[in-house]
Amino acid sequence: MTQMPGSSHVGPLPPLSEEDAELRERLQGHVVVLAETIGERNLWRYEALQAAADYIEQALRTMGYQVSTQDYVVAGKTVRNIEAERTGAVRPDEIVLLGAHYDSVVGSPGANDNASGVAALLELARRLAEDRPARSVRFVAFVNEEPPFFYTDAMGSRVYARRAAARGEQIVAMLSLETIGYYSEAPGSQRYPFPFGFFYPDRGHFVAFVGNLASRELVRRCVGSFRGHTAFPAEGLAAPGWMGGVHWSDHWSFWREGYPALMVTDTALYRYAHYHAPTDTPDRLDYERLARVVAGLHRVSLDLAA
Repeated sequence: MTQMPGSSHVGPLPPLSEEDAELRERLQGHVVVLAETIGERNLWRYEALQAAADYIEQALRTMGYQVSTQDYVVAGKTVRNIEAERTGAVRPDEIVLLGAHYDSVVGSPGANDNASGVAALLELARRLAEDRPARSVRFVAFVNEEPPFFYTDAMGSRVYARRAAARGEQIVAMLSLETIGYYSEAPGSQRYPFPFGFFYPDRGHFVAFVGNLASRELVRRCVGSFRGHTAFPAEGLAAPGWMGGVHWSDHWSFWREGYPALMVTDTALYRYAHYHAPTDTPDRLDYERLARVVAGLHRVSLDLAA
């Protein structure tokens, strides 16, 4: 176990600021569009997958970003990763990459998995558009994270990370925003793969930063930054990448290319009963707590890009 800096927040949460209350409403709006208006979105619901991609592109353009895509073909259909960047003012070649997959698993509208992550990505892009980071901050929405594409060459983040490595891009940190919208104060609401339950809370009230051993310093830095700036519970885990749950998102693709990467998550199936289910709908999410997490991630991103 890697010791994390600082202490996780304990006690009542402070009132939302006016800015974060507006953030809460925008986050909910994104989730409703992606998971309710568009709904299930994957290669078997191709028009919906394209509609989700169009929505993300338009949202980023509205914020003033130039948007580019990485198109490739899977089973005769063109799919795309979507990227935008806030160019660094001092060290633009050093990149902090924030990513989230926008597809949903077959049979699920994917509100938490992963419209919540995409909503967070878009709102982080909105906030960072007003900042002047020293390093570049890149925002990438990945296609094809869900089965049957996970761990395959057709996985969007795998395609992206391979290209980044081939280009020699200096990605100094990658954060995968994965299923981050559900929280519970109920005792026993949080489960873990063995043996982590001996070391972490039994309530699902926290956000988790999860990485492999090679990314332990990134995990420590993110947890320390989040705890230092944000009155919201946060836990960190750096463990062997093969252990249950540690590699279950797009950060895995960046590990494969030697980049430091981690997952930001509510722990998905270890907490959320509607994971990969038809009932993963927008009404299940806690948008007030999601807003607190996103506000904290904004500060983490600024620290990483300093």
